[in-house]
Amino acid sequence: MDKIKEIIIGTNNSGKYKEICDLLPKIVVKHSPKELKILSPDETGESFEENSFIKAAFFSKKTNLICLSDDSGLEIDLLNGRPGIYSSRWSGEKNNFDLAIKKVFKEMSNVKMKWENENTAKFVCCMTLFWPDGKSYSSKGIIKGKILNKKKGNNGFGYDPIFVPEGYDLTFGEMRPKLKMSIDHRFKAFLKIKKFFV
Repeated sequence: MDKIKEIIIGTNNSGKYKEICDLLPKIVVKHSPKELKILSPDETGESFEENSFIKAAFFSKKTNLICLSDDSGLEIDLLNGRPGIYSSRWSGEKNNFDLAIKKVFKEMSNVKMKWENENTAKFVCCMTLFWPDGKSYSSKGIIKGKILNKKKGNNGFGYDPIFVPEGYDLTFGEMRPKLKMSIDHRFKAFLKIKKFFV
């Protein structure tokens, strides 16, 4: 099996792009849709797996490069798994995660006024590798934790400031990026596809 030397990372989200780049070996040549001025496709899938595949196939076919894409999000037990695949859409047109976090608090309070003891949640990540010849490979990573009722920390992106992973006292937003990236859902999904790179 030839190891992958060059890749397009199938996301226009700069936080996600950086995290995926940091997981990949340094010798891999990485391209972003932004630098090639390619907009993201509509995510019409009904699961993380489907949306990850849609993005990987789309960017691979557009560029004739192998694409690595990820679809990830937050599933809150009290909200029956929402926002789930709509996690980034909760942030509105301008990707404003302050809005998304406010919506999380509002929705949880609508279900239960005092939800602090019923705050279990998990981050899910599905990664897909798609080759120009149509071959693909997918993997999944999950990290469980809980939702805080206020934001803590300025690291990371998205819902990181309100998510505390199991076994830790810090939110992803408070953690050093190196620690977060060695335990999170994206890292767990990447571990299963690492063999294609090194």
